[in-house]
Amino acid sequence: MPNCLFIGVDVALKGNQFCVMNFDQHVYFNLKFPNNPKGNNMAINKIKDIESKFFFEKIIIVMESTGMYSFHPACYLSSNEYLNNFHTEVYQINACDFDKYKKSFHDLEKEDGIDAYILADYARVGRTKALYPFRGSQYIALQRLTRQRYHICKELIREKTYVMTNLYLSFSGLLSLNKNELPFSNMFGATSSAILEEFISPDQIAESSIEELMNFIASKGKNHTKNPESKVAALQKAIRSSYRLDQTAYESINIAIASSINTIKFHQEQLKNIDKAILNTILGLDSNVYNILLSIRGIGKVYAAGIMAEIGNIDRFPHNSKLAKYAGLYWKRNQSGEFDSQDKKVF
Repeated sequence: MPNCLFIGVDVALKGNQFCVMNFDQHVYFNLKFPNNPKGNNMAINKIKDIESKFFFEKIIIVMESTGMYSFHPACYLSSNEYLNNFHTEVYQINACDFDKYKKSFHDLEKEDGIDAYILADYARVGRTKALYPFRGSQYIALQRLTRQRYHICKELIREKTYVMTNLYLSFSGLLSLNKNELPFSNMFGATSSAILEEFISPDQIAESSIEELMNFIASKGKNHTKNPESKVAALQKAIRSSYRLDQTAYESINIAIASSINTIKFHQEQLKNIDKAILNTILGLDSNVYNILLSIRGIGKVYAAGIMAEIGNIDRFPHNSKLAKYAGLYWKRNQSGEFDSQDKKVF
């Protein structure tokens, strides 16, 4: 591609380093501009000056994929009206691929602009041919939702794990019983949460009559609880198996448990809102692909949405091995003669 302009962009929070070169490795400029629309326009104006003198037919821009920092520049440059006159292609490359290519420049000194130079050269030697150009923000909305869901789930697990430490202090029998002996299958359901919040100690539960406990369980379970007598019996067994603390300790522990339960309820409510937003986004994006993914055994709504958000359009992968490599499920072949190693390095 001798009549092509190659641009490497080293992206950072405060500024982006632009290195612009031709096929003969002549560098027109290697300068830093602010990482904002004004800074990108300054770089584009410099490119205009070059193009007016040398008349390039195509522009290839390469930047390292650095999460949110590289997203806005990639969007801005790929949608710029002037740059699109030259069939501009913008690529975000994997950090590992860039590091491997960078190692071949062992004789270059460490200085400002060197990474941008190497990114431009990465495009110059044709390494982008096997890549898929950046396609704007089609999937960014879904990706933000699925990643937020993942973040909330991690916080939910963390809070549930933490509350167990306080629960064991105040009501150790609930955790020491076998699974089939527990009074509640879900320790964080409406009924079990109400018991943990409203009864100060196991002794207070023990002092309540069977009828009072049955009515409490029935009301908190909205009369959907099956066989409340067995629930009460299991609860009493858990009480008999529990250690006792000084009365002064229970109030503080219960406050901590109630705080965690409120946090858990909040996260669960947020998950419901996120799930609704994910469904609406998917149906407006590509409902056919979503339904195809759901037809695969073992893939539900959450996994289907996550796959769509992270992979995007499946058509950009010409072969299943390309998709596997993109997902990190790729093993470089290690073969010599009739020997084929089974231990392969994962990339």
